Amino acid sequence: MKFSVFQKILWVLAGAAVFAFIWLLLWSDYRADLARSSDESVFSARFELTDHQGMIRTEKDFTGRWMLVFFGFTNCPDVCPTTLAEVAAVMDGLGADDAKVQPIFISIDPARDTPMVLADFVPQFDAGIIGLTGTSDQIEETAETFPIYFERIEEASAPDGYTMGHTSHLFLFNPQAGFADSWPYGTPAEEILADLQKRI
Repeated sequence: MKFSVFQKILWVLAGAAVFAFIWLLLWSDYRADLARSSDESVFSARFELTDHQGMIRTEKDFTGRWMLVFFGFTNCPDVCPTTLAEVAAVMDGLGADDAKVQPIFISIDPARDTPMVLADFVPQFDAGIIGLTGTSDQIEETAETFPIYFERIEEASAPDGYTMGHTSHLFLFNPQAGFADSWPYGTPAEEILADLQKRI
C-alpha cells in the first residue's frame, strides 16, 4: 500500500505532536521531581478557588494542617481516580492523625468541573477531600504557583470531544503551606503514608 505525499506529511505531523505532548508531560514531572529534591522553601501553595460546596477557599484556610494536593479532572479515566483512591487509603491509614491532614483536589478542567460536579465526584472517595475549581484564569494563576503542566487535548472519543493532559504528582505542603514533598503517579499508599507519618 503506497502513501501519498500528503499522507506522509500527516503522519510526520501526528508523530511530532505525540512526541511534543510526551515531552511536555515528562518535563512537567521532571519539574515536580526537581522541586522535591530542592530546598523546601522553593515554593508555597497559593490559591483562591471555589470549593465543591460553593465556598471561596485559600491556602490560609488550612494553616496549621498538612495539605495533600492533587491536580486533575473528574472525567479522567485512570490517573485521577487511582491517585485519589491512594489518598483515601493514606487518610484511612492515618487513623486519629487524619485531622492533621487536608486532602485537596484542584480541577484543571474548570469548563466541566463546576462546584456541583465536584460535589458529586469527591465524596465518592470518602476521605474528606475538598474539591476546588474556578474560572480558567484562576486555574491558570494557581498552576503558576505550582510546578505543574496541563493542556486540553482534542479527542473525539472522550466526553465533550476532549481530555486533559496534566502532571500526575501528588504534592505535600506543610502547615505553613510550604512545599514539603511530592510523589509520582503509582507511588503506593503505604509509602506515602510512611513518609507522612514521619512528618506529622
